[in-house]
Amino acid sequence: QVQLVESGGKLVQAGGSLRLSCAASGRTFSSYAMGWFRQAPGKEREFVARISWRGGSTKYADSVKDRFTISRDNAKNTVYLQMNSLKPEDTAVYYCAAGRYSGSVSEYNYWGQGTQVTVSS
Repeated sequence: QVQLVESGGKLVQAGGSLRLSCAASGRTFSSYAMGWFRQAPGKEREFVARISWRGGSTKYADSVKDRFTISRDNAKNTVYLQMNSLKPEDTAVYYCAAGRYSGSVSEYNYWGQGTQVTVSS
């Protein structure tokens, strides 16, 4: 079992930066790939970024590539999402998830409750 708690979401102006954190409980955290997903009102949940269990592999959605960076600290049971050059279209609830190294929602077994990111123009 893994429990996930996101933090760091807030209102920010376009062009600004935020760092989201996802704290995990459970001794098996380091054995899971971790992903960040987001869901805007009226839209489906979409893949943002993922990182392998050791952190050696990462993958990003085209919409955030070169602006967002995912990282993890297995000693702290925490995964991060550094978001730079934010755009209004990045506004969404951001979720972290633990599961298989995949861009598919269905491949992740554990989810946090989400944290709201709002980017004003």
